Amino acid sequence: MAIPTTDTSPKIAVDGILADVGSMVRAMRKEKKLTLAELSEATGLSPAIVSQIERGLANPSFTTLAQLAHGLEIPVGKLFPTHAESREPVVRKADRRDLRGAVREASGDAIYELLTPDLNGSIEALWIVTPPGSASIDGPFTHGGEEFGIILSGKKDVYLGDKKYVLEAGDSITYDSSIPHWYKNGYDEPCVALWVVSPPTW
Repeated sequence: MAIPTTDTSPKIAVDGILADVGSMVRAMRKEKKLTLAELSEATGLSPAIVSQIERGLANPSFTTLAQLAHGLEIPVGKLFPTHAESREPVVRKADRRDLRGAVREASGDAIYELLTPDLNGSIEALWIVTPPGSASIDGPFTHGGEEFGIILSGKKDVYLGDKKYVLEAGDSITYDSSIPHWYKNGYDEPCVALWVVSPPTW
């Protein structure tokens, strides 16, 4: 889903957001000493699309922004300007942000919802529901940081390197995210889990 517009918001406001995001992408790319071609290769996006985003001429989807963030090795929230003083500490159940389009590990039928207020803090907490037969796609995955997970109901297999851990309700796991990891729910009921990642990756 592209950055939304509403009938009551002037077009210039949206243009300003796109320009800010583009400037942040360009600044991060230069900070990491990457060329357009190198960032294109790292993200799977064409150099033309990356260039248009940097110049504020494209309205990228959240998935595209997530690809850029992964290519730059930063949380996707870092691409957006934030105002710390306006950050609300409470996230209501109905207001959780759906991250299914951004989380690379998520299979199409899994639910990933953000429990923390935004993607710019020092931790990221996720509500994850994986139905029977659900598994990470395109895994295993590695990234910087540390992860903690606890199974609230159901059962899930978590793979760390060449080891398999069967987790049931009440079981928790903590691991270095640089270890290749992925999951699978090969059981007969959905698995509900709480996962915490530090620093945020999505």
